[in-house]
Amino acid sequence: MKRTLIAFAAVAIAAVAQAQDQPLSRLPATPSLDVTAMDRSVNPCDDLYQFACGGWMAANPIPADQSRWSVYAKLANDNQRYLWGVLQDLASRGAESGASADQRKLGDYFAACMDEAAIDRVGAEPLQPWLARIQALKQRRELPALLAALHQHFGSGGLLFGYGSGQDLRDPDRVIAFVLPGGLGLPDRDDYLRRDAKSRELRGHYRAHIERLFVLMGDTPAQAQAAARTVLAVETQLARASLTRVQQRDPYATFHPMGVAQLQALGTGFDWRAYRRALGVPEGDAHNVNEPRFVRTLTAWLARAPMAEVHTVLRWHLARSAAPKLSKDWQQAHFDFYERVLQGTPEPKSRWKTCVQWADAQMGEALGREYVARTFGPELKAKVVTMSHQIQEAMAKRIAQLDWMTPATRSKALDKLKRVVHKVGYPERWRDYGSLSVRRDSFFANVTAGQAFEMARDLAKIGQPLDRGEWGMTPQTVNAYYHPQMNDMNFPAAVLQPPLFDPRLDDAPNYGNTGGTIGHELVHGFDDEGRQFDGLGRLKDWWTRADAKSFEKRAACVVDQYAQYTVVDDIKINSRLTLGEDLADLGGLVLAWVAWQAQVQGQPLGERDGLAPEQRFFVGFAQWDCSHDRPEAARVHARTDPHSPGRYRINGVVVNLPEFEKAFACKPGDRLVKPDAQRCRVW
Repeated sequence: MKRTLIAFAAVAIAAVAQAQDQPLSRLPATPSLDVTAMDRSVNPCDDLYQFACGGWMAANPIPADQSRWSVYAKLANDNQRYLWGVLQDLASRGAESGASADQRKLGDYFAACMDEAAIDRVGAEPLQPWLARIQALKQRRELPALLAALHQHFGSGGLLFGYGSGQDLRDPDRVIAFVLPGGLGLPDRDDYLRRDAKSRELRGHYRAHIERLFVLMGDTPAQAQAAARTVLAVETQLARASLTRVQQRDPYATFHPMGVAQLQALGTGFDWRAYRRALGVPEGDAHNVNEPRFVRTLTAWLARAPMAEVHTVLRWHLARSAAPKLSKDWQQAHFDFYERVLQGTPEPKSRWKTCVQWADAQMGEALGREYVARTFGPELKAKVVTMSHQIQEAMAKRIAQLDWMTPATRSKALDKLKRVVHKVGYPERWRDYGSLSVRRDSFFANVTAGQAFEMARDLAKIGQPLDRGEWGMTPQTVNAYYHPQMNDMNFPAAVLQPPLFDPRLDDAPNYGNTGGTIGHELVHGFDDEGRQFDGLGRLKDWWTRADAKSFEKRAACVVDQYAQYTVVDDIKINSRLTLGEDLADLGGLVLAWVAWQAQVQGQPLGERDGLAPEQRFFVGFAQWDCSHDRPEAARVHARTDPHSPGRYRINGVVVNLPEFEKAFACKPGDRLVKPDAQRCRVW
């Protein structure tokens, strides 16, 4: 019997997997409180996460092409399948006269990406002109123009350093140039420096991957081995000069304003003025150099390294960036290390998923316009805007009642709060893709043209008035964010779909789920990092010393709590890295509870699905993050992800809320019951 059930389950999972590889004509309508996702055999007072999500985890194994799986990831996958249908339709129209220019470009882009036979036919041929340009580099004075071209067509993040526009941290209405660290192929700078067995094993896999790409570029195995040693030695130098992820969370640690002359003075190995000219950067002298020590180390290496070593490193960075855009052998090499080794993912994604992701990355707002027109109406937007303002009002009440904050700081906190801008659904002005050239016969050409288009668009902002209407996410992104310099909250249309927000259901799960998300983003304006920016988005200390110490004492309670939680193996949460997200989770749910209480005041509320209204609020909250990870992915995210694992984002919050204890009639001795004096409270 057991064998039969296992076989049946395998067939059922295979059928689901097959169905997943079909486009959707409409998005599924999973409720925001799904009773089938629960495991009622578990005491919620011991483990709310398992109580709310146990059924979901059992019914939703991690797909073979994923390293992690969650309610968010499943919704994102459904969105991708829906957009697949949209793009397929646009691609089939060709040059049909009824389509807009953006629709034709989206269709051509998707068609070129899906033409795997054409991509495999040309192999690595599109890379050859770039490899030839690197090999032709003879003089160091030629390097700025070459790096500018590589950055324009392949992105600047991984090619030694990053260069782009950003808001001045002290004057956020001013858009200036930013110099960012880069050049590391492993997920975290500590991956190069740790001496434990797993880290050494990881570096061994990385070395083998580097060798594999050099062989694909035409090197002999011996040449590839030598090249890999060079790349690892250089990247280890850069890693030592880079800030840790915890250090990067301090905005003062990455705030180093300087002009071009000061930037040039960090090292003579690179001509920054020549680089700016080659990029066509608008006139202007102001820069923020995030990590001067990194720039000093990089430019010192560029000044002294033999030219053959510079060639080797540039070839590697080009190959690593280009691999996913080339033929199957290159794609497979990229997958085998970055997905199979690092994340534990057994199988590559279907090609349609890759192509939807590329279209989203490079023509995201054009695709978002199609998505919004089909999925996001004005009534839904109005409901979310109302909820968002209710949660803002709840925050105002909390600030007014805080016993640890003095009037001077409270006044400035309330001023910052009232200036928060609510962005819901999609931007008011859509991006113009008129200057982007798209071909139906070359995916590689489209990707490099898309990168050049985006970099030109970004650099053109330098010295121009700040566009406060700009979004940092596309409408079809299942996520949300708070921007401290804009002082705005942004909720894309896709994060406001069932099962995350379900207008068909009662308020309790919607406030627990979406309300908690809204509260989470709002609290980011007042977490350990966001609180350092004022209501105008300026990096400015607006706290009295006593209030800052009071905040830090309460935040330390959260640090100490989450540091006890194990992620995988013997790896604990790096609670100083996750502090901002943990504070936002805790404060966000408190605000959602207050807003929900105000929303339902005076309404007759009854039990549904065997759950009281208060219980539905907390189960709705928990079910937004039903998830599980492969062990390899859990290890990577423990080092790099500022979010705690899903179980602790739920249980770690409710253990601090007496409202949860009361809702489920928890008793002393239950795992999620704390003495009141030990609860963490900030906002």
